[in-house]
Amino acid sequence: MQYVIVFRIDRRAGVPPYLQIVQQTRQALLLGRLRIGDRLPTAREVVASTGINPNTVLKAYRDLDREGLVETRVGSGTFVIATPGRAVAAQESEAGAALGAWLREARASGLDRAEVEALTKAWIDDIYLDDIYRGER
Repeated sequence: MQYVIVFRIDRRAGVPPYLQIVQQTRQALLLGRLRIGDRLPTAREVVASTGINPNTVLKAYRDLDREGLVETRVGSGTFVIATPGRAVAAQESEAGAALGAWLREARASGLDRAEVEALTKAWIDDIYLDDIYRGER
């Protein structure tokens, strides 16, 4: 069976693997890459592809279940049952298209992934922290 999501665990990220799974699932839901009814990979499949402990995967799935985003059905698997907040196909929006174009340009100019992530995070922090200090969201 082919899944809509393949988890990538970055052991150098400083973020626990279970939290990376939760964050990647939320992001996939927000971007419309995961939809209600989609089945997540089994813990065994995630372990095989990432090398993490099965209990780590189960902890992530329990967190997603507590949030009301997924439901585990005994013998069938874990399925998406809701989306967090408003799910938007951000990549299809005008802003998403502009961001995609910028990312392609950054890659073509020689920036590697780590440099792009650092630059992007710096701008996000600058803009959104500014909003918090002004009392906006």
